[in-house]
Amino acid sequence: MRRGGTLARQALLVRVGRRAAETSRAATATRAEVLYTGPEPGMNSLTAPVSGIPLEATVTAPIDDEPTAATIPLLPGDPTMARRFRFALVNGCTLSSLGLGLLAIFLAMDGETRIAAACLVACVAFDGLDGALARKLGVASPFGAQMDSLADMCSFGLAAPVVVYASLADSVPQSAAAIACALVAGCAAIRLARFNVSPKDGRFFSGVPTTMAAAVLALAVLIGLPLPGMALLAGVALLAFAMVSSFPYAKLARIVKLPPWLWLLPIVGALLQPRMTFVLIVATYLVSGPILWMRTRRV
Repeated sequence: MRRGGTLARQALLVRVGRRAAETSRAATATRAEVLYTGPEPGMNSLTAPVSGIPLEATVTAPIDDEPTAATIPLLPGDPTMARRFRFALVNGCTLSSLGLGLLAIFLAMDGETRIAAACLVACVAFDGLDGALARKLGVASPFGAQMDSLADMCSFGLAAPVVVYASLADSVPQSAAAIACALVAGCAAIRLARFNVSPKDGRFFSGVPTTMAAAVLALAVLIGLPLPGMALLAGVALLAFAMVSSFPYAKLARIVKLPPWLWLLPIVGALLQPRMTFVLIVATYLVSGPILWMRTRRV
């Protein structure tokens, strides 16, 4: 009886062990998702799977669905044909500014600095036109803002220094002219990048705008200021540093709202001495930034 009980107990243990082993193998196969396709054609009993373990299996692992990147439309809102046309018109003005800046570089390389400066003035006009049209026609978009910034860098950050360098290369050392113009390009890039990521102030600019700096440089070349070459070079460097300064400069909308009698002096001066009047106006605007900054500090 004792021996029979021992044999029964051993048989029971062996049966339980087999069931545990089969359960473990089944769980492993379930986790790995092994799919046995059966023996290949021509496989005999010697090459067939042994103990239920397949020789060849297809293992499939779950593949996480990758999130698809959502496409951002270039023109937010209802993409009607009329809005698309207005959107294309605004960006056409931006591309015109870019093309005129490239033309200014070509003309400056050929020695036509006055005509190149006139192209830069036209760049300034188109740059102001595209923003005004975008707001008026209701097609302002992040794409248009980024495109305008890139066009400004090409036209005002690169074309304007090239035109200035071509106009000063004969009157000042070329190395000094190159350094001053490189300052304009670098400060314009910093100014545009800072403008894109900074909160907007409806009353003042932080530093001289790149468009206004390019307009000053273009007009200085166009009218031919009667100043020594080194003085012009110092003015170029000063204008470059003014772009990256934190001084508040009034926007054009606030300047236009000045009392009418204040416009009499520059109008009379432009009729009598246009070049010196231009210098005084630019100097007054540059000095206005530190004055406004000091007033805000006192308050």
